[in-house]
Amino acid sequence: MGDGKNCHLRVNFDSRVKLKFVGSKVTSDAGLLAYRELDEAFGLTEMGADVLADSRRGSNKQHGLVPLLRQSIYSRLAGYEDVNDAERLRVDPAMRRVVGGRASWPEKQAASTSEVGRFETDLLSVKRNLTALMDLSGQWIDAVHQRKAPKELILDLDSSVSETYGRQEGTAYNGHFECSCYHPLFLFNQFGDLERAMARAGRFAEHFGVLLDQIAGCHPPHGGLSRRGHIHKHR
Repeated sequence: MGDGKNCHLRVNFDSRVKLKFVGSKVTSDAGLLAYRELDEAFGLTEMGADVLADSRRGSNKQHGLVPLLRQSIYSRLAGYEDVNDAERLRVDPAMRRVVGGRASWPEKQAASTSEVGRFETDLLSVKRNLTALMDLSGQWIDAVHQRKAPKELILDLDSSVSETYGRQEGTAYNGHFECSCYHPLFLFNQFGDLERAMARAGRFAEHFGVLLDQIAGCHPPHGGLSRRGHIHKHR
């Protein structure tokens, strides 16, 4: 970000945007502009276009794949975990700008609740895209580390529980957590960044070695590699 003429704060990702107080156009999520600037500097969400498949057909697509990915990510960053929040966020001036594409056009809006819902549950849920999503955060971290590589890489592996209800696909009873759930694996580095995630049904125990094998060839050489894990066996 930098100062433009008339002391208005401007952003690099969209030269049309200038930050000033206008009573009719107020947002409580202006902090997303800083995230969008970082995104633009490293081309993070643009990587999604290279690895995610858009199975939609026809020319009548209100929003492209990358803007939909941005809306999904930035909504969570701002603390909106429910897709129903999209109905309000779609007209928010900050959200429209950080999403980009048609959402940033005059008189246009970001994606609706139904559009975001279809994107997350239909488009992203296909096997190819799920695999790509598990790798994407690691690719983002690599893009940052290419600017300044860490001297040492410490990997922390752990599983988590995502409790399920009803007959959701892949749900199973896990004896350790004493509930029906999904049992995903997460791999973090020493900076708290998510290197990789592995979606798994609730019945699975740890497969730390498998997860490490999948990322072993994805990182440039480091001076040292340490790994730690916490194991929860199922019954």
